Amino acid sequence: MVQIRTYYKYSMNTMTLTAQLVLKSGEVFYGEVPVHQEHISFGEVVFNTGMVGYVEALTDPSYAGQILVFTYPLIGNYGVSSSQSWESEKIHVRGAVFSELSPYYSNYSSQFSLARWLTDQKIPYMTGVDTRALTKCLRTKGVEPGAIAPMNAKLDHFENFDAINWVEEVSIKEPQYYGSGDKLIIAIDCGMKENILRSLLRYPVRVKRVPFDYDFTHEKFDGVFISNGPGDPVRCQKTITIIRKAMALHKPAFGICLGTQLMALAAGAKTYKLPFGHRSHNQPCLHLMTNRCYLTSQNHGYAVDEASLSSDWRVTFRNLNDQSVAGIEHHSLPFFSVQFHPEAAPGPEDTQWLFQKFFDAICVSSGTPEVS
Repeated sequence: MVQIRTYYKYSMNTMTLTAQLVLKSGEVFYGEVPVHQEHISFGEVVFNTGMVGYVEALTDPSYAGQILVFTYPLIGNYGVSSSQSWESEKIHVRGAVFSELSPYYSNYSSQFSLARWLTDQKIPYMTGVDTRALTKCLRTKGVEPGAIAPMNAKLDHFENFDAINWVEEVSIKEPQYYGSGDKLIIAIDCGMKENILRSLLRYPVRVKRVPFDYDFTHEKFDGVFISNGPGDPVRCQKTITIIRKAMALHKPAFGICLGTQLMALAAGAKTYKLPFGHRSHNQPCLHLMTNRCYLTSQNHGYAVDEASLSSDWRVTFRNLNDQSVAGIEHHSLPFFSVQFHPEAAPGPEDTQWLFQKFFDAICVSSGTPEVS
């Protein structure tokens, strides 16, 4: 028998209706939703501890299928600026949950409020929620399916987030080309953030961005980039097969976030689901080669099983919060990846040197002098 516990937090806004966030475990959290929001929204309920960066987080394809809880108590005070700062063309979350959503915004570049943006993009949201209690619940029990629903809604089933190949939903459908230069990078789009593309294009390269299931291994290229993305990496068997074929060519390969998990799976290792994931701008990671600690931006729910890595691979970064693998590389071949986001957006930019490392590896592999 599931014990149901309820948490209340009210406001006096007459333009909203009381609603509920129901977790599969039976926990119920009350808040308010806009009067026009009457349908049920299902998703995996996760939390992000970032103080800023809600625009980038909401447009990050890695959040596809999830209901995102912001732990910082006040969100929306600087509004929403133009799409130049977005990480994709639209919001990908199934819903957003706030303690307090600022009714006013102030920033020279803002064009509209966060509430209006969510409404325009038809994204359900809740305010007035005890996000501290909700986060403590998720940290204790782990992330789980949930639903934002009207008070009278009957919930008899929850979507199985882990059973869906979310990468297939967010990946581009046809190859796209960017930049100019002598070197060609194949970027496998598993839900790639736009700032990753911007970071790659700071170098004199061309980028061919390809769908998750596009087999490029018969084409001419100088390096492979494997992007971030949503969901369980083992669902991406087509991508894993292509990466394995590409690695057999010994071309430089660089992965970020989901890209780390896919690279590890292609190398024969295993992955596992973290209890509540890493989603914040301040995850400390130790670079084992230099014994230097970096603060990193992260957004993932799965990790590489260190014990499953073969002797050809080594761990390069370790998350100091839980000792999980935060980076791997091959001992002799130019393959490496990190479980965090060196492109940040938002977050610290201390590890942007990894893009330079990738570019240098491409130059060395092709016999071209490196360019800093």
